[in-house]
Amino acid sequence: MVGHSRALTSLCNCLRGVPPAGVEWMSVVGLANQTLTTPGLIDVVDKFTSMVPDDVCACVRDIYRRNVRRNDRLFAQLEEAVAAMNDRGVTPVLLKGAATLATTPYGRRGVRLMADLDVMVRPEETERAIAALTAIGYEIPDRSRSAGQRWYVELNRSCDVGAIDLQRRAPGPACFYRDFGHAPDHCRLAPLGRGMAYIPTPTYQALMLIIHDQFQDYGYWLGDIDLRHLVELRDLNGSVGGIDWAELSSHVSSELMRNALESQLLALAELLGVDVPLSLRSRFIPRLQLVRRLMQARFPVTRVPLLAITVLDLGNYRREAAIEHQHASKRRHGSWSMPSADTLQFLLGKAVGVRAGKV
Repeated sequence: MVGHSRALTSLCNCLRGVPPAGVEWMSVVGLANQTLTTPGLIDVVDKFTSMVPDDVCACVRDIYRRNVRRNDRLFAQLEEAVAAMNDRGVTPVLLKGAATLATTPYGRRGVRLMADLDVMVRPEETERAIAALTAIGYEIPDRSRSAGQRWYVELNRSCDVGAIDLQRRAPGPACFYRDFGHAPDHCRLAPLGRGMAYIPTPTYQALMLIIHDQFQDYGYWLGDIDLRHLVELRDLNGSVGGIDWAELSSHVSSELMRNALESQLLALAELLGVDVPLSLRSRFIPRLQLVRRLMQARFPVTRVPLLAITVLDLGNYRREAAIEHQHASKRRHGSWSMPSADTLQFLLGKAVGVRAGKV
């Protein structure tokens, strides 16, 4: 992380399609590998071949070709899984990378690097979905263990390049979705091979991606930048229909969610040049978060002291958590206290650890 921190601006410019003059390519490619965005450099390599060293062109093209083959296999795997679930009366909702894979034109399929396939089904469809997938050879190496834990089942086969992550609800705390209603209400039913699946609208995909990064993956508290997902947000905005900024902001359920959403949108505008409305990138806390994120990317040693910024929204978080667990009466509205020792230890461990794809 330390050796590549100064390459963030150059990498973002390359991903934006800016002519790569004066780029220190070893650092840029290293950071692209760290952030899982190397296949996305194919556009700048193809467009500005004469400005990119031959070995960098060869490296990026080789990684891109390999990722095309891998994503082709993931797509075939997704088609088969959806059809199997349909045969049992289950129509899944495709989340995150699975939704991107289903909607990306074939010629652009290799640009995004994906780890697994996230699929959501209704709670009452769970057993049928699992039965459908185990019937075609999937095994269950991992699943949620306790009632209080977020429900998931991981399914994989030795012949596949990625696992299926079966879920019952959208990623992140449920309280952030309470104004959105049921997920299928924000999806369109689309064919996939011989099957059918629900594909979220670009706006709903953006919401889920932001909640996932900021809260399920702790990015808001740690000040991480997930550049791969920022690129995905940019591409969602450029897709048919794009992100409806007014709709996205109208469903913000709390001050905490507003701060997190605008922090991500501000990073999207500043790093990748997306035309986000000024009203969604002008408030103090999101701007402070951007300064923190850029500071940590350049000087990783600041990650631990800058954890102190998390206390700015701790009261908001605790109110949201209380509402989600229906224990709001146990804490006076607006109360504030220092994080517990366990919380501090958990965040500290995450802050100093190596997190794949994060800066």
